[in-house]
Amino acid sequence: MTDSRIIVAAISLVLALPMLAQEPIPLTTEDLLESSNAHYPSIIQALASRREAVAQTLEAEGAFDIVFETGGFSRLSGYYDGSAVETTARQPFRRLGGNLYSGYKLSNGSFPIYEDEYFTNTGGAFRIGALFSLMRDRDIDPNRFALTDAQLNLERAGLDLLLTRIGVQQRTLQAYWRWVAIGQQLGVYEDLLRLAEDRQTSLQEQSSSGAIASIVLTENAQNITRRQTFVTSAERDLATAANALSIFYRDGSGTPIVPTEAQLPESMSLDETDQLPVADDRLAISSALDTRPELALLRNAIEQESNRLALRENELKPRLDLNVEVQQGLGSIAEGGVSRDSTDTVVGVTFSIPLQRRGARGRLQRSLARLDATRAEQQLQEDQIRIEIRNLMVDMRYASELFDLAEQQVEQTELLRAAEVVRFESGASDFFLVNVREEAVADARVTLLSAELETRLARTNYDAATVNLERLGIGDRRPLP
Repeated sequence: MTDSRIIVAAISLVLALPMLAQEPIPLTTEDLLESSNAHYPSIIQALASRREAVAQTLEAEGAFDIVFETGGFSRLSGYYDGSAVETTARQPFRRLGGNLYSGYKLSNGSFPIYEDEYFTNTGGAFRIGALFSLMRDRDIDPNRFALTDAQLNLERAGLDLLLTRIGVQQRTLQAYWRWVAIGQQLGVYEDLLRLAEDRQTSLQEQSSSGAIASIVLTENAQNITRRQTFVTSAERDLATAANALSIFYRDGSGTPIVPTEAQLPESMSLDETDQLPVADDRLAISSALDTRPELALLRNAIEQESNRLALRENELKPRLDLNVEVQQGLGSIAEGGVSRDSTDTVVGVTFSIPLQRRGARGRLQRSLARLDATRAEQQLQEDQIRIEIRNLMVDMRYASELFDLAEQQVEQTELLRAAEVVRFESGASDFFLVNVREEAVADARVTLLSAELETRLARTNYDAATVNLERLGIGDRRPLP
C-alpha cells in the first residue's frame, strides 16, 4: 500500500471512530409514526388513489369548458359563386341547465334560395344567445351530476386516506409496544438468570470447602438451565416482534428496517397522557360520531346516491327549453339585401315529453333502494361505534386497575424476596425458598409489563376510535376534500 493510501485510510478511520463509538439511539414512537405515515405502502396507495380522484374531478370540469367551432365553404364552379365562413363559441352553464353562445359569420357572392341564411352584410353578422332548460335538466343534468359525483369521489378518496392512516398508525403503535414489552420481559429473565449464575460461583466455593452438599450445585445448575430457557424463548419472541415492527419502520426509500435490541427504550412506564382522557361515555361517543371517517364515508355515499336519485327524477320530467338570441348585421348591405341590415331578436320554445319512461322509472327505484340500504348501514355503524367506545372505556378503566394491582404485587414479592435472602444468609431458610421468591418477583414483573402493554393497547385503540390524530402521529394532516 502506498503512503497516500495509508494516509487516506487513517483519516477515514479517524472520522469513523465517533460514529462507531456512538450508542444506538432508542426508537421512539414519534420517529416510528413519522416513518410509517410517510412510507407505508397502503398509505402511498391511498395517496395515489386521491391523485386519481383529483384528475377525475378535472376531467368532469371539462364538460363546462368553452367550445369553439369554425367552418366554411366556397363554390369553385357552377351558377352560384357564394362563399361563407362561420365561428361559434359556446359556454355551458354550471348552475343552470343550458348554455350561453355567441357567433360570427361572413359571406360573399350569391347563394340559391334554399341557402338564403348564409347571406350577410359586408362586415358579416354577429349573434349572441342563451338556451335555458326550464324543466328537465334545469336543476341537474348528466354533466353537472358527473362533476358533483367526481367532487364527492375526491372527498371519499380523502376519507379513505384518513381511514388508512388511522389504521396503519394504530397497528404501528400496537406492534411497537408489543416489541417494547417483550424486550422488557427479556431484561427480567436475563436478570433472573444472572442471579442464578452469580450464585453458582458462590455455591462452588462453599461446596469446595464442604459447607454445602454437591447436590445443591446440581439444583442451582437446573435453575440456570430453566432460566436460560426463559431467556431463549424471550429472545425468540423479541426477534419475531422486531420483524413484525419492521413492516412499519422504513427508511427513506421505503425499505423495512428491523430494529435492534439496542434501540429498545429504557422503560415503558406509563404517564398521565396514557390514562383515560374522559370519564363521560356520552362525550366520547358524541366526539366519535362527529369525527369517524367510516360515518363520513357513509354520509358521502348517501349524498352521492341522493344526487343519482335527483338525476333519475330529472329523466322523468318533460323538456321545456327557452332560447333567446340577438343578431346584428355589420357593415353595408351586400347581396342579401336590406333584410340582413337589422337587429333581430328571436325567442324560441321547445317542448318534448317521454311517454312510457320504464327505463327511467326502473333506475329511480334502484336508487331509492340503494339509498334506504345505505341509511340502514349508517344506523348500524353508529350503533356499533357507540358499543365500541363503551367497551374501550371499560378496557381502559380495568387495565388501569390491573396495572395498579400488578405494581402492588411487584412491591410485595420484592419485599418477600429480600426477606427470604436475609433469612437464607442467616441460615434460617433454604435454597429452594430463595429460588421460589426470586421467580415470584420475575413473574410479578412480567405481569406488570403485561398490564402496561394492555393499558397502552387500550389507549391506542381508544385514540384510533376517537380519531385522535395528534396521538396517532398524523397531526393536522387531515386530507383535504
